[in-house]
Amino acid sequence: MPSAPHHPPHHPPHHPLPAPVWRLLSAAGLVLPLLVQAQAPSVNDGWHTSPAFGRIGYETITLPGDEQMGLVGLSYLVQAREGLCLGPAVYGAASGQRGGFFTIGAEAALCTRIYGPLNVVAGLYAGGGGGAAAPVGGGLMLRPHVDLLWDFGPLRAGVSWSQVWFPNGDIRSDQFGLIVDLPLQFGHGGTGAGGLAGWSGGRSGMGFDRFLAVAGVYAPRGNAVGSSGAPLPSHIGYLGARAETLLLPRLYLGLEANGAASGGVDGYAEILGTVGTEFVLGDSGATLGGRLALGMGGGGDMPMGGGLLSKAALDLAVPLTRELGLGLEAGWAYAPQGDFAAPFASLALRWSLDPLPGAPVVPVRQEWSAGAEIFFDAARKDGSSRDLQSVSFKYSRFVGETFYVSGQVQSAYQGGAGAFSVGLFGVGAQWRNGPWSAGAELLAGAAGGGGVDTGGGAVVKPMGYVGVVLTPATSVRLGGGWVKALNGELSSPVLDLSVTYAFGVPGPR
Repeated sequence: MPSAPHHPPHHPPHHPLPAPVWRLLSAAGLVLPLLVQAQAPSVNDGWHTSPAFGRIGYETITLPGDEQMGLVGLSYLVQAREGLCLGPAVYGAASGQRGGFFTIGAEAALCTRIYGPLNVVAGLYAGGGGGAAAPVGGGLMLRPHVDLLWDFGPLRAGVSWSQVWFPNGDIRSDQFGLIVDLPLQFGHGGTGAGGLAGWSGGRSGMGFDRFLAVAGVYAPRGNAVGSSGAPLPSHIGYLGARAETLLLPRLYLGLEANGAASGGVDGYAEILGTVGTEFVLGDSGATLGGRLALGMGGGGDMPMGGGLLSKAALDLAVPLTRELGLGLEAGWAYAPQGDFAAPFASLALRWSLDPLPGAPVVPVRQEWSAGAEIFFDAARKDGSSRDLQSVSFKYSRFVGETFYVSGQVQSAYQGGAGAFSVGLFGVGAQWRNGPWSAGAELLAGAAGGGGVDTGGGAVVKPMGYVGVVLTPATSVRLGGGWVKALNGELSSPVLDLSVTYAFGVPGPR
């Protein structure tokens, strides 16, 4: 009888690199063309001011089972080219049953004035995250949107249509929402000696006047229980950061982000907007003040309900040097939709970023980076281990020519760890020679969520990297290192690929 036809065996395409590395290259490649095309000053070019806007939006998305979740979005977009806006964004739950749901990512949008005060913004957000047991799969979130906005002068407001989609999860929702934009300016120069030519004394960068690195503790009442019904620990330590802008001599606005670092609630995170006032005490330079904050919080079995979180606090700050100070704060936190209410206290290192009026200035190098990371064999709470991939955003400010401080966030988008997020703060050193650069960093902070075994949440992360210049202001970097949970099983090598944009701002001589 005739033999069966012979078909050669099918072999999947062979790549010399593991599949996670190819995913890393693909993810970083999404942002590379946009950053390279962005108009950027050369290393010695003068001062530039680009239009920018801060955005807040609200929409209600539908989860499986017709569950409703209110979603707040915060973004900062800079016009990199005429009609093209780029920047970071974060989305989080503020109503419903999923307090602790967060995603962190990047936005690219076409920003166009149609006629008169009518504007249209059409774009795509891509990021990673999850939380509160939402069905997000690996954590990748895509949000295409179209917005119609009316320019009222001090602000723009309008309506938005969007689709929130988790490609490897079970969420896909179309909805309308509300948008408010606050017009801003992004002031930037080159990083060389001529980088401040033309600067007239206005705010630079994102417009923040000071940065605070924060360590604090919540003290829930004795009978407090978590979302699961288990008792909450008596003390919950957290690490975080605040960035503040002085509107008037005694009034400031800011943003606050914190994550659990001890207490067994790893995965808890919060992001809030804040408004405060402060008064100088005599000639000492010390200040006494207070602030109110409102935003989103949850995760880690914290009973936050839909996620809305409020704070009220008093603080005392004392100067250490012309630029550095120490702040002590005490206050009360309350989740109106949940069962969380607790006093808190924190200690902050305060860093004044802009020079004093009339003081001599020099260009200070700053860097923004966006990319992706792989955590190899990340330990899970069920005893298994598995690779995971995350989006990564970094901000670094140099102190002198070589050394810098850095704040970084990562959030999972692949690897079955949706809701895993990391917030880090640390120091680094960088050496540049022609088109090449190399650096080393030592970072510490909080991590958790997504079933990753980080113990109480505290982690350390030493890293090294090499880079090559693509344009006078942009470069691509490949880094490697290790992330270690101080009280958990997570202990993984890390590979990082990122695109970096460098610019200069005025700083004290």
